[in-house]
Amino acid sequence: MTTEHRSPCPISSFLDLWGDRWTLIIIRDMLVGKRRFSDLEAGNEHVPPSILADRMKKLIALGVAERVQYQDKPPRYEYHLTAKGTALRPVLIAMGDWSEEHLPDRWHTPDWFRAGRHAPGRD
Repeated sequence: MTTEHRSPCPISSFLDLWGDRWTLIIIRDMLVGKRRFSDLEAGNEHVPPSILADRMKKLIALGVAERVQYQDKPPRYEYHLTAKGTALRPVLIAMGDWSEEHLPDRWHTPDWFRAGRHAPGRD
C-alpha cells in the first residue's frame, strides 16, 4: 500500500497513516488481545463495522496486521498484529502518559499494557 505524504516530516508522515479517529483505537484493542472482528467492534468506542472493515484492510495492506483463519466451516478469521504493529505500543503508551498528565479524570495506562502483555483474561 502506498500512501501519499504531505511532507517528508516524520510526524506529518505518521499522522498521514494513523491520524484518523479510529485506527490507533483499533491497534490499542489488538495490543490488549482482541483478535476477532466482533471483539474489536464491541470496544468502548464502538467502531462502526464499515469503518472497522476498512481500517482492518488498511492495517493488513500496511503490514501492521495479518488475517489468520481459525475455523474452516464456516471460515472464520482473527486479526493479529505483526512486529510492525506491536512496535506502536510505545507510541500509545506515550499518548497515554501525556493524557494522564494533562487531561483530568482519565484512566491510567495499566502496568500490564506497559509491560507488553494482554489484558487479564486474554491470551
